[in-house]
Amino acid sequence: MTGRLRKAAGIGLIATGLTWAFAMQMCSAPRGVEAAAWAQTAQSGSEDATPQFQNARVEKRAVRGTLGDEVRAWTRETKTARWLGYSVAEVQGERMVCCGNWDNSRRGCGTCRLEGNHSGVNINSTDAERGTVHLEGGRRIAVLYRAENGKLSRIQVVSTGCTVDGGGRDVVWLEGVKDSESVAVLAGIITAGNSRRDEEESLGNGALTAVALHADGSAEQALESFVEPRQAERLRKETAFWLGEARGAAGFRTLQQMAHNDASAEVREQVTFALSVSKEPGAVNEMIRMAHDDKNSEVRGQALFWLAQKAGTKAVGTIDGAIENDPDTEVKKKAVFALSQLPTEEGVPKLIEVAQNNKNPEVRKQAIFWLGQSEDPRALAFFEKVLAN
Repeated sequence: MTGRLRKAAGIGLIATGLTWAFAMQMCSAPRGVEAAAWAQTAQSGSEDATPQFQNARVEKRAVRGTLGDEVRAWTRETKTARWLGYSVAEVQGERMVCCGNWDNSRRGCGTCRLEGNHSGVNINSTDAERGTVHLEGGRRIAVLYRAENGKLSRIQVVSTGCTVDGGGRDVVWLEGVKDSESVAVLAGIITAGNSRRDEEESLGNGALTAVALHADGSAEQALESFVEPRQAERLRKETAFWLGEARGAAGFRTLQQMAHNDASAEVREQVTFALSVSKEPGAVNEMIRMAHDDKNSEVRGQALFWLAQKAGTKAVGTIDGAIENDPDTEVKKKAVFALSQLPTEEGVPKLIEVAQNNKNPEVRKQAIFWLGQSEDPRALAFFEKVLAN
């Protein structure tokens, strides 16, 4: 199957959960000397590690009183747009955190430009196969708040090893910030905007990203509170992604609870995606359970799709079982699509088997369609054999 057709089909089938997938685009990782320099900066032991600011007027000073009071007072005093920032310890993992408007150059994530029409965060997973440096503990992230006319308008997160272009704005850099106070301020912003839309929702998304990347234990507690049944469905879905992406074993345990207990099928669909990005060894088994047992056919279909993406050969038995035994024809068809997502050495023979032998004509039709998109010689031989008869 061509990459374009595969992507289009995937989007049509798995709309839930893709907002974050596209937001998490991968920027090129630094290599060689550049990687070593980036690692040294990002792993700075200083509690006040600062990004390399350019095109900005930076004022460094100690935090006065609590961080919450500091942020509120600074926001109230703001007339023209400006930024406030500080650094906190980053949760363990092999990643670089770049701006959503990075310079995609040979220098990795390039310069993070705070001002402009783009926002968001890009997580670049460091990978030995790409020649990158594996980073362990001791890394820091910068949390940056933008305010204008007495109101917070954006929250940006970036690794302290990055270069940050301030767009000619003033930047107040706070030293001595307590990580737990940072989580408390950000969590307050998230819950305050939980039922709102548009600008407040965007602000809350930035705050949620920042909380998810904090190493402090209070971040775990905050994320768990965001997926409680009383919280809005939107917040539970967005938090699920970060539990899988950033929070390791603790995040996986919370996702398991959501998979079993969350009343919303849409949230459980997002949980299947979150499990697919989790690196925890039990994630695949939980996806298999959801594909077998979830009471909602959309959730079962979503679990099948992400299983094919993540587990490959291990997923074949579950996909075969859904094609044969699931009571919902739509789930069977999604399982056939999942076969088309497997490596061709696994997927094409299975599709041929379904096209030849399945008793459900809709399922056979689906298998034939995906075989036609595969451009595989075995599919062509199958069609020639069918036409000859």
